[in-house]
Amino acid sequence: MVKNGDKNTAQAVKKIKKVLITQPRPETDKSPYFELARKYNIELAFHPFIRLEGIPPKEFRKQKIDISLYSAVIFTSRNAIDHFFRTCEEMKVAISQDTKYFCITEAVALYLQKFILYRKRKVFYGADGTNKSMFDVINKHKENEKFLYPVSENQQDNEIIAWLKQHHCEYATPFMYRTISADVKEVLGKHEFDMICFFTPSGVKSLFDNCPKFKQNGTRIGAFGSNTSKAVEEAGLVLEIKAPQPQTPSMVAAIDKYLAGLK
Repeated sequence: MVKNGDKNTAQAVKKIKKVLITQPRPETDKSPYFELARKYNIELAFHPFIRLEGIPPKEFRKQKIDISLYSAVIFTSRNAIDHFFRTCEEMKVAISQDTKYFCITEAVALYLQKFILYRKRKVFYGADGTNKSMFDVINKHKENEKFLYPVSENQQDNEIIAWLKQHHCEYATPFMYRTISADVKEVLGKHEFDMICFFTPSGVKSLFDNCPKFKQNGTRIGAFGSNTSKAVEEAGLVLEIKAPQPQTPSMVAAIDKYLAGLK
């Protein structure tokens, strides 16, 4: 499942041959992941470590949150966007055209185009993918806003909630979906990976749900997002590839930079 630690970078670059991306395989062969694989002659394996289950309207109503009363929404993932608009549709909630959207990254913000007429005056995002940069944007527009922060039932960012409390914002954190660890025991048992890249804290949890005795033993770990990075480190793993950063806005860019550094 994992390989022993490398003695030097010359050996290390030879040994990074198989990389596990804990997300679904891209729908198009034009994905930059495949360009990365050709560039460094590495093998990429795509296996989602989590699956999402939407919370049905009957269950959602028990939270006693009236979505229509909120003027701004905070999104930290595309999954949150999907389930927010799914919930609104199933409950026949009309979203005001004046609603503001605050997103953790530009990529998450652009995903809103799938559901709304994208206008820069109502869609905002942080500069570098960190909570802090998103807070800086929210701080400029928070007056008279009521914030909705849709979250997974078993995963929410306490830093965001703490910031909203500290700045005396009116907010609610509705549970709109739940994250369940996928069964990837066979994947981890049958294959050896030199690098594993995570995209959510739940993905890190899934690793240990599937393999409680997991030992890193030199396997490089990558993480996208500050919350995922925190989960990796709290799990006692050494984090070597981190995104987004100013020079590496995507996981592909972060892996590219890391492999180039080994060369």
